Amino acid sequence: MSQEFILVVDDEPDICGLVKEILDDEGFEVIAAENAQAAREARRARKPDLILLDIWMPDTDGITLLKEWSDSSNQDTPVIMMSGHGTVETAVEATRLGAYDFIEKPLSTAKLLLTVRRALEAAQLRQENIGLLRETPSVSEPIGRSAAMQNLRDQIKRVAQHDAPVLIKGESGAGKEVAARYLHEHSQRRSGPFVRVPVSGLLNANSAAELFGVEDKENVHYGSLEQANGGTLFIEDIADIELGVQARLLSAIQHQSFLRVDGVAPVNINVRIVAATARDLNHAVKIGSLREDLFYHLNVVPIEVPPLRDHREDIPSLVDYYVEVFVNNENLPYRKFSVGALNRLRNYTWPGNIRELKNMVQRMLILGSGDDVERDEVDTALSTSDAPRRTTQLDSTDLPLKTARENFERAYLLQQLRLAGGNVSQVATRAGLERTHLYRKMKSLGIDPKSALSEEK
Repeated sequence: MSQEFILVVDDEPDICGLVKEILDDEGFEVIAAENAQAAREARRARKPDLILLDIWMPDTDGITLLKEWSDSSNQDTPVIMMSGHGTVETAVEATRLGAYDFIEKPLSTAKLLLTVRRALEAAQLRQENIGLLRETPSVSEPIGRSAAMQNLRDQIKRVAQHDAPVLIKGESGAGKEVAARYLHEHSQRRSGPFVRVPVSGLLNANSAAELFGVEDKENVHYGSLEQANGGTLFIEDIADIELGVQARLLSAIQHQSFLRVDGVAPVNINVRIVAATARDLNHAVKIGSLREDLFYHLNVVPIEVPPLRDHREDIPSLVDYYVEVFVNNENLPYRKFSVGALNRLRNYTWPGNIRELKNMVQRMLILGSGDDVERDEVDTALSTSDAPRRTTQLDSTDLPLKTARENFERAYLLQQLRLAGGNVSQVATRAGLERTHLYRKMKSLGIDPKSALSEEK
């Protein structure tokens, strides 16, 4: 939706002016910096989509500046090096430090534009691949031919044409993130980033930094809001954000600008906020865990994702979809669900919704034998999955909410670690968390991944 923002760093005014003019004519938004210090300030003020960096400059050379940026915690901006006196060794060093390409002066307009476009396309593809790795297997749209799902898709398409904040409501596992991604893909922001913020995976002490970023004298860490510039920021579990951060988020949404943690200058953004919750937000407002003004600002366009029990006729389609996903993506053996098995699934209440169904299908393919999944196998699996849920509910009702939640999260992550054989990357994918968030969560719960496999179930 917004133009790509390019930072040109060169101490020769004629070169800066020429490159800026060429890129302006192609529809890019361009700013020029005449030295390393000006480049640092420009990068601090706004995250570029691409940097064109000269090697030879009077204060700090481009290679040193590139190394400084590549050492930062989240340098994901492609850099194209420029030089009229480059050597093979210099080009190799620049590439080793993460530069996308190296172009020689005098600049060829055709070569410059081709390299710029390829760098931007490669950066976008890299972000998409990262998203796919984190979310695999992913669903491109709400699945099902029922009236409920057709109405949901139609509503999302209508809402996507406008730019107002959206609040997606629905039970845990019903498909709120799928709805958010579907909305993004049908909006005018589809070419921009889709950035997901799992609030439950953030520590309160770091939530402001994760959302708004951090800056110091040496460097800047871009937060989720800035990474989503020009696109959509999807915030899960909105009511779980601490109140101080809620106030800052509301200000950022209203003014489309914010201050990074320890920052002094406002950062301008162009972001659509899509928030999700499985909780009763009216109750959250009443008890003071959610700011009333933030709730009303987000609740401009509410979307309700129905629980699976309200569109059980879609279960055969969902089963077919997930069988294909696990067969193709995880090399699991293909098994066909019999009519009796599907009928049993359609008559189950699915308290865990689509997520529970997906896990059930995966379990049947991993643990089952034979070409077909029969009803008795499904009966056994459903009765087994019901028992822990009943036990957890009975054991947790007398505990404070925070303690009960921590107990569940610890048991859940320990089980996922066992199922994944201790592979943290697989657990992060299954749990829908980024690895850094997962490590923080495990640390806060006292879980050591190395010893988790030896703990009693």
